[in-house]
Amino acid sequence: MTRDPAFGARSRPRNGLSDAPDATLAQRAADGDTVAFGELVRRHGGYLRAFAIRLTGSAADADDAVQETLIAAWERLDTLSDPAAVRGWLTSILSRKATDRLRKRRPTDGVIGTEPTEVEPVAPEAGPDERAVRDARLAALGRALDSLPATERQCWVLREISGHSYDEIAEQLGVSASTVRGALARARTAVMAKMEEWR
Repeated sequence: MTRDPAFGARSRPRNGLSDAPDATLAQRAADGDTVAFGELVRRHGGYLRAFAIRLTGSAADADDAVQETLIAAWERLDTLSDPAAVRGWLTSILSRKATDRLRKRRPTDGVIGTEPTEVEPVAPEAGPDERAVRDARLAALGRALDSLPATERQCWVLREISGHSYDEIAEQLGVSASTVRGALARARTAVMAKMEEWR
C-alpha cells in the first residue's frame, strides 16, 4: 500500500499553490492533483481537527474522524458542486464521520481530556495582545464546551460552528428535532453564562 502524498509532511509546501483560492485547489484536486489536495489539507486541517475535538470530546476520535474525512473527500471530490465551498463540504463530511464514531462508542467509554485548540487560526497580522486575548477567549470557550453533557456539546458545535439545521443535527445524532432544540437551548444558556466575562 503506497502512502498518499496528501497525508505527508505538514510543513508549508513550496509548490506555488499556497496563495491559490480554495476553488482552484478543489478543482485541481478533483482532477487528481495530490499536491493541490495536500494544500487544502494544510489549509483546513487545523480547523477540521478543532471542530472534531469539540464535537467528539476526544483527541483520538477527532484524529480518526479527520483522517476518514480526508480519505472520503479525496475519493468524492468530483461530486463537489461548488469548489469554493470546499471547507463547508469537508465540515459536513467530518460531522457525519464524527457522529458515526460517537454512535459506535460503548456507553462506558469515557471522554478523553482535550487540549485547548483554536477553531479559527489567528490572523498573522494580529498583535501579541490581540493573540493573547483571543487565545484566552478560545480556551474559555473550550472549557465551557467541555463542561457540557455530550449531546448538548454536539448540538452546539454542529449548529454554531458548522451551521447545520435542527433537522440535520437530529438526523446525525439519531434524536428528535425537539431534543436538539432543548439541548441547544440548554447549551447556549450554559455557554453564555460561562462566557459572561468575555462579553
